[in-house]
Amino acid sequence: MGETKIALLGLGLMGSGMAARLLDAGYPLSVWNRTPGKAQALANRGARVAKSPREAAAGAEVVISMLADVVVCRDVWLGRGEAILGAAPGTILVESSTVTVEWIEELDRAAKEHGCELVDAPVTGSRVQAETGQLLFLAGGSADAVNKVTPVLKAMGRDVIHVGPVGSGARLKLINNFLSGSQVAALAEALSLIERSGLDREKALGVLTEGAPGSPLVKLLSGRMTARQYEPHFLLRLMAKDLRYAVSEADQHALDLDMGRAALRVFEHAIAAGQGDEDMSAVVEQFRIQEQTAR
Repeated sequence: MGETKIALLGLGLMGSGMAARLLDAGYPLSVWNRTPGKAQALANRGARVAKSPREAAAGAEVVISMLADVVVCRDVWLGRGEAILGAAPGTILVESSTVTVEWIEELDRAAKEHGCELVDAPVTGSRVQAETGQLLFLAGGSADAVNKVTPVLKAMGRDVIHVGPVGSGARLKLINNFLSGSQVAALAEALSLIERSGLDREKALGVLTEGAPGSPLVKLLSGRMTARQYEPHFLLRLMAKDLRYAVSEADQHALDLDMGRAALRVFEHAIAAGQGDEDMSAVVEQFRIQEQTAR
């Protein structure tokens, strides 16, 4: 049973699963979510539901956030949520949201001013991995801080990889999601070409998924796309956000991320079509709509 007192901020598709894993491991847990109703199931299992991020962070030795984007994170940590004011000196802050390196550097400065230490530890995986404790944490920070929070992170994941100093986790996560988003956009176009050209879809996808293009992501999402099952595992609008952040990060290094920009356009078209809150595999539907319109 864990004895470290933990606060977790954000109970969306990822945060709710992570919180449940911490309770499974026996950690004393405080949670906060903008919509309190999402915390009820965790409260029934013994989690303390805080009225604000600051209240959740008070008394915690580790404060973890899993939030949508930089705007929300800044508001929760440094803005109206005042989470950092609730954290006592010596607290380790863990930013697991997929955010920009610039935000991580800003939060790191604020953490140091308050006598705290930051670990940026975004994850690979989506809703199922969060629920089953199979996330992979990409940790940036001092070796001492990463080592201290590793037992907590391993309660929610299959492993923790220390990838470098503060900001390294965020940077690698953006690269990871740039590759993933590009694959999803390319798969959507490939599947649409199969469907429009009259090829046997099942046979064609069998060749692709079992051949060189058949990454685990392509194998997984091709099934969702063909079945048109878009229950959210990873929100489409959040992949667009991650691609936008990745393009911006590449700009900082004088690299024009052409593939990232192209994938971002595909996802932005899907958002404009009203599919932002569906699973990212729904990105394929825009091409099916185009075909129907052309007939």
